[in-house]
Amino acid sequence: MGRRPSVDAVRIELGNTGSKTTIHKYLKELEEEDGATAVPSRTISEALQDLVERLAAQLQAEADAQVRSAKFEADSTTGRLQAELETLRMTAADLSTRLAKADAARLHEIQAHEHTRAQFQEQTAANRALEVQVRALQERLVENEQHRHSLEEKHQHAREALEHYRTATKEQREQDLRRHEQQIQTLQAELRQLRQEAIVKQEEVTRVNQEGVRLVAELSHAQQALYEQRSVAARLQQKLDTLQEVANRNQMLESQLADRTAVNEQLQASLAHAEQENVTAAQLLQKAEIERAALQAKLEAHESLSAELRAHLRDPGPGPRKNRQSES
Repeated sequence: MGRRPSVDAVRIELGNTGSKTTIHKYLKELEEEDGATAVPSRTISEALQDLVERLAAQLQAEADAQVRSAKFEADSTTGRLQAELETLRMTAADLSTRLAKADAARLHEIQAHEHTRAQFQEQTAANRALEVQVRALQERLVENEQHRHSLEEKHQHAREALEHYRTATKEQREQDLRRHEQQIQTLQAELRQLRQEAIVKQEEVTRVNQEGVRLVAELSHAQQALYEQRSVAARLQQKLDTLQEVANRNQMLESQLADRTAVNEQLQASLAHAEQENVTAAQLLQKAEIERAALQAKLEAHESLSAELRAHLRDPGPGPRKNRQSES
């Protein structure tokens, strides 16, 4: 075609495909083969164009390699950070769910503890009222027992007086049996009256004993009720001990909850650090994109300069045109 085979010309003939470095290598081999027969004179423009084309090809290759390396590193870092971020998010969600369940269980235990404590206070008040009632019944029983002892002492005194009187009457009757018939009758009347009084006293003692039996029965019932109340109090105490164990377990759960909260905070810090690393990776990627754009701009500038130089070489002026025609 009568033209000098440059790299761009060969690529245009190949349909704008092919590596510039490879084309330049083959063109250099062809020039070396042609140099054995004829050593064409190269102008400064041609040498400069060749140098610019090689520099542009090397710069393009280095820029592409740097961009691919930076992009691969950024993609790898971004994928790793995304996986770690997703794992941290899942862990945080699981911890939040477990934390909510622990809070609900702790609230339920607190409510049950408060209810049982109220019941225990009510039973304590009832026990105190029963104890007061039992003390009052015991005081009444003591008073009745004292009254009964007093009646028994009076009855005993009456018996002793009667016995003494009988002895004295017997002695007197042995001495004055015939003379005191009428007095004996009188004494017998008095004796009947004393017996009647003794019967009355005995009836009072019987009533006192019945009252004492009744009071003893009431005391027995009160003691039975007190025993039942004490049993209830013991059961409530057992329940309170159980609730205390629950409270201790709740305190342990709160400690575990605090530990899990600390772990959650550490995970949040790790998540923030991972997000910071992601931001740093994004900044590195952006920086690599900026550098690639700068390299692309430099490459375009070099290509533009090369195009200008090629245009200048194609149309250098009248003198060189004749030389070029003669060379053709």
